Amino acid sequence: MAASLGACSTLSSIGSDFLGGAPAEGTPGHVSGFLGGVVADEPRAALVAREVLSEGGNAADAAVALGFALAVTLPSRAGLGGGGACIAYQPSTKSANGGVPEAVLFTPQAPAQSQQGADRPAAIPVMARGLFALHARYGRRPFETLISPAEQMARFGVPASRALVRDLQIVSGPLFADPNARAVFSRGDGPLAENDRLLQPELGATLAQIRVSGVGDFYQGNLARRVTDAAPAVGASLTVADLRSALPRLAPPITIASGRDRVSFLPPPADGGLAAAAALSVLNDNPEAVAEANARAVAVAARWRAGDGDPQALLGESLPPASLPPLPASTTFVTLDREGGAVACAVTMDNLFGTGRLLPGLGFLLAASPAAAPPPLLAAAIAWNEHLHAFRAAVGGAGQEGAASAAAVAMINALRSNQPMPVPVPEPGRANVIACSRYLPDSEGSCAWATDPRGFGLAIGSS
Repeated sequence: MAASLGACSTLSSIGSDFLGGAPAEGTPGHVSGFLGGVVADEPRAALVAREVLSEGGNAADAAVALGFALAVTLPSRAGLGGGGACIAYQPSTKSANGGVPEAVLFTPQAPAQSQQGADRPAAIPVMARGLFALHARYGRRPFETLISPAEQMARFGVPASRALVRDLQIVSGPLFADPNARAVFSRGDGPLAENDRLLQPELGATLAQIRVSGVGDFYQGNLARRVTDAAPAVGASLTVADLRSALPRLAPPITIASGRDRVSFLPPPADGGLAAAAALSVLNDNPEAVAEANARAVAVAARWRAGDGDPQALLGESLPPASLPPLPASTTFVTLDREGGAVACAVTMDNLFGTGRLLPGLGFLLAASPAAAPPPLLAAAIAWNEHLHAFRAAVGGAGQEGAASAAAVAMINALRSNQPMPVPVPEPGRANVIACSRYLPDSEGSCAWATDPRGFGLAIGSS
């Protein structure tokens, strides 16, 4: 048989004939042919998600694994100390939300008590609970297996990506004032260079404890007490009660029509989705009115942040021009499985590298408190057809004030051109896109994916 295997050019068919079929579920290669697609701003995290699809996981499984992986490979913008929001879709009417999109909101939250005396006010970590909620609602593979890739990368190291190195170059001065951060993110007298080994053994141990003891331990168990005990050492103030109270929630998205399809956006408090819906309403009437769409997005976001108006009602109001203060960074990712299930997420540390100090013994950064600085515009959306019960496109938009219009422009371009990103979105926006021009399920060959050409991400899948 060894001789036959060596001579045969179709190893998969030999494996099926002689070895009893394809690899078992949970093993890379279990799914052959069309897998779906993954797009993220950091390549190694995207590869982790694609591997999950190859093992038989669905879009939610891939998104969960990707979120944890980004906490290792791009901690400047994603991490256990941060949060975000996702929108999930499964075409089947028998799915968790009956075949319509649903938002999972886990935006960073300020502690209940004032952080007076804390020189680095921190948000309550919500990322792990948010990813767990997404998995509990839509996932298929065992949750602990989706943490393992991130744990292994943290323990044994990964080459520093161009995306991380660029963020390090921006803030390495103040970041390296923290000796724990300097020990992880520097080599010699300067920040890590591209492909330098990024080792995070303490973060690996924290991920291992979440994997073994469960996410609940992070919020009300031994790990929660370790987090709150370590917080004062990094200038923050958190209590176990804060952690226990930080709950993600499910919410209906903001949905508008676009041609034959419907487009569902993240709802507030992920107000980048609301702003993106406002921008798409302009682009539906005139796809060339990009500047007007951006102005509309900013005006709607500013009015909502001022506490004035119902989100759905704001979409129809006539608003004067407005501005937003300087906004922090975020990152987005989108996943699609072979059945037409999709997830689009936007996550943040509310500042590059959050508070800029690593929790001693735990290896992760806390996000900046939204009470101390304005939150980012978290923008993500999924286009779907309610009559066909099918997926059409998914986008994530980042880029400070341009995040919302980036998501809207990327979506209208994908729907009109039948390509995932025919042209880049306007500066300073960045976008990640998956699109199936003839819908999914049933038209796998029409699916394609793209990451912003000005960034350092990866779009990968299998067709």
